[in-house]
Amino acid sequence: MSLYKNKSFLAAGVFLCLFFAFLLAVRIGFFRKEIPEYAFNPVHGLSARDSWMNIIQQGRKIGFSHSVLSKKEDGYNLHEAVFMKINTMGMIQDINLNTKASLNSDFTLRTFDFGISSGRFEFKANGKVNGETLSIYTEDSGTPRKIDIPVKKKPYIIAGVVDAALAAGLEKGELITFEIFDPATMSQEPVLLKVGEKEEISIGGTRQTAVKMLLSFKGTRQDLWIGESGEILKEKGLLGISLEKTTREDALSGLSLQASNDLTEIASLPSNAIIDNPEKLSLMKVKIEGVELESLKMNSERQTFENGVLEIKKESLIDLPEHGNPDKNDMKWAAFLKPTPFIQSDNRRILSVVLNTVNPSDPPLIKTRKIMSWINSNIKKRPVISLPDAVSTLENGVGDCNEHAVLMAALARAAGIPAKIETGIVYLNGRFYYHAWNLLYLGKWITVDSLFGQIPADVTHIRFSTGDQKEQLDLMRIIGNLKIKVMEHK
Repeated sequence: MSLYKNKSFLAAGVFLCLFFAFLLAVRIGFFRKEIPEYAFNPVHGLSARDSWMNIIQQGRKIGFSHSVLSKKEDGYNLHEAVFMKINTMGMIQDINLNTKASLNSDFTLRTFDFGISSGRFEFKANGKVNGETLSIYTEDSGTPRKIDIPVKKKPYIIAGVVDAALAAGLEKGELITFEIFDPATMSQEPVLLKVGEKEEISIGGTRQTAVKMLLSFKGTRQDLWIGESGEILKEKGLLGISLEKTTREDALSGLSLQASNDLTEIASLPSNAIIDNPEKLSLMKVKIEGVELESLKMNSERQTFENGVLEIKKESLIDLPEHGNPDKNDMKWAAFLKPTPFIQSDNRRILSVVLNTVNPSDPPLIKTRKIMSWINSNIKKRPVISLPDAVSTLENGVGDCNEHAVLMAALARAAGIPAKIETGIVYLNGRFYYHAWNLLYLGKWITVDSLFGQIPADVTHIRFSTGDQKEQLDLMRIIGNLKIKVMEHK
């Protein structure tokens, strides 16, 4: 069956990864304060709480959360559990998140223990702050890793950052900048928290007074309403998903078997033009509206963005070198050849695949074709909600575009081919879906899609970010806002 006739595993990968990363960032993001020390000195303690919330999308309950804050002699314990039924491409997946944290009296993080499971996938992380180091231990598909992150000041856990703001007595109009360490990408990003006006809102049929707060991360907006007791009464964020305070009995009942509306379909974009054979196109022009693109990676050798119009040209494989790879000692290529926490190109299993698949004397293009053939023969194409990394993909033998992209990057780097991960949208069956692929240096940079089996990738691959996985989060700011119109394709 043609890949273009079956969208069940092709179109959702990047969006699922972004949604997963957003959940992870919102639930276990770590904040380092960028404001004067005195601003977060707690002016009063907070009372213990035990709070339940329904998770709702477009009027339908899709899950619940349970949060418990308890006081102890030298700080607080925080425990939060989240359960959701998520519909992705017609597949209902149960997602469980569980966070336990020990906080100091100023709500900075001491230790944490986090787990998320979805179907066959399970990710665990725990960590401890030791002086100016945050030591994180992660486990994904049986692959443990330890990462030490330098922190000049003690970090916050986002599930407790509102408590910290309340304890500090922050007032209307105050805007606070944080720097988040996101375990989903092992990178740091700025986050804003703003204290807004008091509003009357309806919760469970009862009118209540609440202070509105705005949390902004990577261009996405999370609105929170805080009640007079200090509890979060309501949250509203990505793709119209909201949380509302309720009772334990109500939270644990009434969950629809239909789960959410298909999140992948909601995030996708309709195409004004039907494209029957994308692989045969040599050029496509599209008009892009609705988003600010200054900070995104729009221009490259294959695509040019000017005056709101993006032109994508198919790359040529003519005149590629017949032998050799770039000098790995040349610093120009170092960033695209080195291993990373998710692209483990120095792992023995990755190296073994390369050793048994390609010859050192093969030209880069031949190496790429052999690696792609190996991936397509050994990795089943199936949607996954995960933090994709190359070794886990190898161990599980399954994945969507994210898993294919990280594995291709790791195998290519292990074979001496500089590799990047690119993310954006791709045309499929009358719509544009969020997607991931690779950019490999084969004598010149060539776009490669191992999931679609394309070298070079067709011109409906529209790039918005390039590099490693941390750049994928740049797409969060355009989801729900991007508008695209095909002006020409030939």
